[in-house]
Amino acid sequence: MSSRIEQLIDELEEYIESCKPKFMSNSEIIVNKDEIDELLRELRMKTPDEIKRYQKIISNKEAILNDARAKAEALINEATIHTNELISEHEIMQQAYAQANEVVKQAAQQAQVILDNATIEANDLKMQAAQYTEDRLAEMESIILSAIQSAESAYGTLIGSLNQYKELIQSNRRSLYPADEDMDSLPLDDPGNGGGTGGIQ
Repeated sequence: MSSRIEQLIDELEEYIESCKPKFMSNSEIIVNKDEIDELLRELRMKTPDEIKRYQKIISNKEAILNDARAKAEALINEATIHTNELISEHEIMQQAYAQANEVVKQAAQQAQVILDNATIEANDLKMQAAQYTEDRLAEMESIILSAIQSAESAYGTLIGSLNQYKELIQSNRRSLYPADEDMDSLPLDDPGNGGGTGGIQ
């Protein structure tokens, strides 16, 4: 809204524009003294009030600006504090994330060590079991070979004893017949012969 002084200035300009020019002059005009005096008088009366009003507006403006500056500074300070808190929280989160990664890394390393040790131990046990089995099989093979050799030796002894016993039987059978009888005709090897071995002690 325009002030009264501005309105009066506009009215003065309009009044001057409406005045008739002086005869034979381009720069002079004919004015009504009473009308222009009235406008000027009112302008002089209104000027102090308007100045006071402007001063009050200016003062209020300064107060508003100061209040706005204070609020802006408070907002800036609050935003700065909040930003610092967020930065701190972010740093804490980064530290927590780094610590979590380190824990996971250490756990993975420990798990790998455990797995490697378990693999080595399992391989050792497998080798030990294989060696133990090999040793036991070798012992069993040795025992069986020894048994076979013993059986063969015993069987050879048994065969020898049987041959000796057979020869004794044949000798005893020959003694049953006269010396001039052809012994080759006797069935010495026939177990079913009537002479048999039943009477030989």
